This record gives sequence, structure tokens and C-alpha cells, in this order.
Amino acid sequence: MMPLDLLSKKESKKSYGMSNRINELFLFDILVAIVKIEQVSSDFEYAEQLKHHFMAWDSVIREFEIIGEAANILIKNKVLTQENQIVVDFRNILIHHYFGIDAEEVWDVIHNDLKSFKFVILDAIKKIEATLKEELLGDIIDENNHLNFIVQVLNQLKEEC
Repeated sequence: MMPLDLLSKKESKKSYGMSNRINELFLFDILVAIVKIEQVSSDFEYAEQLKHHFMAWDSVIREFEIIGEAANILIKNKVLTQENQIVVDFRNILIHHYFGIDAEEVWDVIHNDLKSFKFVILDAIKKIEATLKEELLGDIIDENNHLNFIVQVLNQLKEEC
């Protein structure tokens, strides 16, 4: 039996849902996911090479799912503009057409679109109130202390505060 089966719907939504999360956490979720995609994809020279490494491929696809889900929430909460809907649409393609995912399209997004979206997210993070941002960065660094490449990016962001 799955753990969620043991909980009522109300409890599972409360315990595992995202409704109580603040927008700022979704911004950091996206940043961490982008950095993970950059790290994993940097080990490959072309799309098919990435796709044929199942753990790396699955990791990249999962991080795009996280980015799209968080972006969807941030668009609804008017933290991101509607022009970022393309990120959500890409996530939906990955989720609903998983047997027909075009490796070249994923590779193209990684190498041509992800960096500009990262700047959008970093710009939004820079607008977070300083005390809250510092507190969140500390928590997220602790959460990711096993991933040096994430900690490095977050520490760099912390220094800019």
C-alpha cells in the first residue's frame, strides 16, 4: 500500500500538497532544477547520447517537469508573466507524450532556452525581500548539502544578497 493510501484525501493534500508553499520556494525549485539540468547535460556532447543514458535522461526530464509545474503555479500567482506559459506547455508535452519525446527538441531547449529562463528566475529571486531570501537560501543550501554544484550556485547567490 502506498503511503498516500493510508491518509485521507484532506490529510494527503495538507501533508503532500503544494498549497501551503510560498511563491519564493517555487522560484528556488526552478533554479535548482535548472542547475541540475545544466550539470547533468554537460556530460554529453549531443542529444542522442543524453537520451541513451537512461539515468541522465530521466533526471533531465524529471527536472523539466518540476520547472513546468512550479512555473504554472507562479504564473497563476502572477509572479511570472503569461509569456512564460511556454515552459508549462513544454512540461505538458514531456508528461503526456513521453513515448514520443524528441531528444533534439529537449537538447535544443537545454542549450538555447534554459539560460534565458534562468535569468528570469534569478531576476525574480533578486526581488525577494532580503531577510526572507537569506533564510530560504540557508534552508535550501542545507537541503542540498550533498550536491556541491547546487550549493556553489546558492552560495554565490547568497553572497549577492
